[in-house]
Amino acid sequence: MLKPATLLIALVSAAPLLTAAESAAEPAAAESKAVDWQSWHAGNDVRNTASLQRGVRNFVNYCQGCHSLKYMRYSRMASDLHIPEEQLRTYLILTGDKPGDYMLSSMPAADSETWFGKTPPDLSLIARSRGADYLYRFLKTFYADPSRQSGANNLQLANAAMPAVLSSLEGVKRAVFVNRESIVGGKPVTEKVFDHFEMVSPGAMDAAQFDAFVRDTVNFLDYVGEPAQATRVDIGVWVVLFLLVFTWLAWLLKHEYWKDVH
Repeated sequence: MLKPATLLIALVSAAPLLTAAESAAEPAAAESKAVDWQSWHAGNDVRNTASLQRGVRNFVNYCQGCHSLKYMRYSRMASDLHIPEEQLRTYLILTGDKPGDYMLSSMPAADSETWFGKTPPDLSLIARSRGADYLYRFLKTFYADPSRQSGANNLQLANAAMPAVLSSLEGVKRAVFVNRESIVGGKPVTEKVFDHFEMVSPGAMDAAQFDAFVRDTVNFLDYVGEPAQATRVDIGVWVVLFLLVFTWLAWLLKHEYWKDVH
């Protein structure tokens, strides 16, 4: 459990104060040639309370304006993540809600549909339906696209209605596509495929900091999808151990019953 003073620093900082340990996972190189972005993995751990605390901070500041968590209460989240109620009320409940309320967006659905073309989805179960790796790749593969109304597009979800809301942190990058020739049905076919990203303008974070930011955010969404998953895994280990011991005892009992029957 983090001390309140430590948590306070983590919650109110304008940008994540990342240590080498927090960004130990090596980020995918955004500007390297021939980027294999489809192999990127979130590598998140819902047992990492510090990461989850940073993740809820990220969600409240950058996601909750449009997206809700209709199955998650502030109080349940604060209890699981060891966030004191005073800090919960001061830094995480920004919509005038109460700790017992669900984490809902204050954006009217009609307005959001007008602005984005569709209502932003609830993210309570997005990690369970799409997977943590999908979310990680989605948040990492926005690129500038002047042909889109939002000015951005996405490799993981082409023509996504969501704008690049994290561009102020990551920076603005463009996607470089190359022509690739192949033979289909005996005929040469040329298709345009993604090759790599090029940074147009930098953001407030460097590559390692932004990568850690995304991993923490995805980690929190993974936790929200099943808050009890860490407990479930722990209980499952004990259940398997019990079954093994019980099987051994049952074998000894069977051996005792049948030792004189031949």
